Amino acid sequence: MMTETFLDTWHSAAMTALGLFWTAFWAFGLGYLISSMIQVFVTRQAMQEQMGDAGPRSVAMGTFFGFVSSSCSFAALSGTRALFAKGAGLVPSLAFLLASTNLVVELGIIIAIFLGWQFVVGEYVGGVLLILLMWLVVRVTKGAAPIEEARRKAQESQGDDDDGQGSDQSWREKLASRENWAMVAQRYVMEWMMVWKEVTVGFTVAGIIAAFVPQAFFQWLFIGGDDPNFFELLAQAIVGPVAAFFTFIGSMGNIPLAAVLYGNGVAFAGIMAFIFSDLVVLPVLRVNAQYYGWKMALYILGAFLVVLVATAMILHYGFAALGLLPSAEQVRTVAEREFFAIDYTFWLNMGFAALSLGFLVWKIARSGWSFAIDAGIIEKGLFVVAMASYAWLTVGLLVA
Repeated sequence: MMTETFLDTWHSAAMTALGLFWTAFWAFGLGYLISSMIQVFVTRQAMQEQMGDAGPRSVAMGTFFGFVSSSCSFAALSGTRALFAKGAGLVPSLAFLLASTNLVVELGIIIAIFLGWQFVVGEYVGGVLLILLMWLVVRVTKGAAPIEEARRKAQESQGDDDDGQGSDQSWREKLASRENWAMVAQRYVMEWMMVWKEVTVGFTVAGIIAAFVPQAFFQWLFIGGDDPNFFELLAQAIVGPVAAFFTFIGSMGNIPLAAVLYGNGVAFAGIMAFIFSDLVVLPVLRVNAQYYGWKMALYILGAFLVVLVATAMILHYGFAALGLLPSAEQVRTVAEREFFAIDYTFWLNMGFAALSLGFLVWKIARSGWSFAIDAGIIEKGLFVVAMASYAWLTVGLLVA
């Protein structure tokens, strides 16, 4: 009996992991497509002219571009690196990152389904607050950020050899160039190659946590009762990103778990901090370190931790003052979601699957197929864990 229960839970974990990835796949594709197009079509000079400083116009442009290119965390990281490598300022680049992961229409829909309209308002208002507070924190601590060193590493990591070639072409000429689109296909495949291990491990861990970790553990983790005081609220707002750091369920996948936490007594501030924590999880830290180096990656992590905790607290007391704090109602767990319905997600995924396959074939036809494991113990270890994740998922699907 215990064996059957374990096998059922294993199957649920595998299905949940695949379902969460299925939900986010089109967002990955969209984000990497936008990133690749920025790398190919936008010259460094143009980016420096438009977003090269930390003025209101540049920050507003970074926020707007992030909003219209809203995507999952990994794809947003890639787009941010493309902007930063091309010469965008640190603050506009981080504004793009925060906007593209928090001012997200799809995310708002999922929040509305699982948590209610107050959390949707909190997400969008909080997204703007995150950007404004990040701007303030970076301005105060800018001397601690190795900006030029990080920019050089970003240019190296994406192979940015922008020498102004084609800068005299019109946008119509650039978009009509077959050679340019071949380069977009090349960059698109390279983006996937850079993060596939982290993505595989991350979604596998998300499924395992959703299926195996009891809700009581999270109830114990977030201290405070039905009416927490300021310090209990602050503790919950700090525990939120700490819990997310070690779980990685991502901006889309953590909403159902957030609903479970809220239904079991976690306060509004703790839930919002947990939702905002998709950019301070361990896989994101590793990707940032690959892009910019560890010093800049840790700087970004520290800045985001400060602003997301502050934003969660401001939202909680602001909503309380306006009488808008929601009350916990019936919630749905991750495993209760129907992931594979024939809906807009299905058709978007089909479109981006076709695009990805086409780009892969084009890339192989032009430059051949190369699959090499990066040097270093961490990279080799990640490869082994990713392979183990595929084995876990395969067996989990078959044990039903």
